Amino acid sequence: MKIAEIRELSTAELKERVETEVARYAQMRLNHAISPMENPGQLKVARRDIARMKSELRSRELNQK
Repeated sequence: MKIAEIRELSTAELKERVETEVARYAQMRLNHAISPMENPGQLKVARRDIARMKSELRSRELNQK
């Protein structure tokens, strides 16, 4: 997910998306531990998407104060 797409989301949508992505990432890691993924680079992409979304949430939080 690109940063421009993340910025278009409302704060509530973004929080919900972070929760969904974190759960999806945890499931991907579990599946990868049991049987290796075809493309383990997906873990890296998912982790970075989560970080981008959390960074945007934090930025919004700081700008409100």
